[in-house]
Amino acid sequence: MKIAVLPGDGIGPEIVAQAVKVLEALRADGAKIEMETAPIGGAGYDAAGDPLPDATLRLARSADAVLLGAVGGPQYDTLDRPLRPERGLLRIRKELNLFANLRPALLYPELAGASSLKPDVVSGLDLMIVRELTGDVYFGQPRGIELRNGERVGYNTMLYSESEVRRVAHVAFGIAMKRGKKLCSVEKANVLECSELWKEVMIEVARDYPEVALSHMYVDNAAMQLIRAPKQFDTIVTGNIFGDILSDAASMLSGSIGMLPSASLDEHNKGMYEPIHGSAPDIAGKNLANPLATILSVAMMYRYTFADAATAERIENAVKRVIARGLRTGDIWTEGTQKVSCSEMGDAVVKAL
Repeated sequence: MKIAVLPGDGIGPEIVAQAVKVLEALRADGAKIEMETAPIGGAGYDAAGDPLPDATLRLARSADAVLLGAVGGPQYDTLDRPLRPERGLLRIRKELNLFANLRPALLYPELAGASSLKPDVVSGLDLMIVRELTGDVYFGQPRGIELRNGERVGYNTMLYSESEVRRVAHVAFGIAMKRGKKLCSVEKANVLECSELWKEVMIEVARDYPEVALSHMYVDNAAMQLIRAPKQFDTIVTGNIFGDILSDAASMLSGSIGMLPSASLDEHNKGMYEPIHGSAPDIAGKNLANPLATILSVAMMYRYTFADAATAERIENAVKRVIARGLRTGDIWTEGTQKVSCSEMGDAVVKAL
């Protein structure tokens, strides 16, 4: 199994290093893993003048899976837009055709006190957000900033084709079948024609999955319901921009954005795996970051790309044991628990394996 390791920027190298420790521990147990590292984002620009260097893209294409840290930093904010770190992330998703983004939000019982909501509201939370990843306003054309009537105007295009909606719908229904057989499709069909099409296609695809109960919710209501009563949801499917926002909101239900992994899959389940948080430049290099989302992303890699549920569960159980022991990085620390560094958390998970 060949894994392309792309640490990226900010805390990316620190958290990826802990996930690599886990992979090395599995390799020591006999797993046949090959890893190769390459730059992306700001690191790609620094190395090759491109946030997605050609060599990095070639490696990602040849690998069975990609492990990504995070991209971005204030030192790159003045670059021309095509050279900014985030453009490298968008491009690799598009180049690898990673159209289905899976973002689970699971609350460990011991972290109920770390959530920003009351424990009785979030205890037992276990939901999955399926976000379409290669369409919508992030990729739609035309886009730009131009002068009109003597003033600057910025514009973007929200665009979905029927086939784009249909393929992510099948992924979402398939996941719902393996979970609670409830799927909530989130859009804004009362205002946006793009969402009208989304809703129509979801209803059509639902006929192939009669066991799944399909519901529909406008995105503004969904944002409110995630905070009001998040346990009403089991699986959510939504477009790129709505999914970006809702999954970050859901992250705080679980105690910290540092706890949430993600998988971005193509039609053959080749995937890129990354924590959903950013590069956190304010704590970069300080050994303070939470590596658990990145480590749990490796578990998702085993579950979805390598079809090895037993190893995935082994990694997840190791994380559960560490949490149960009371070890916490600063973002999930509460009174009475033991605060540890990023590297200490990584070492603890490896020991728990």
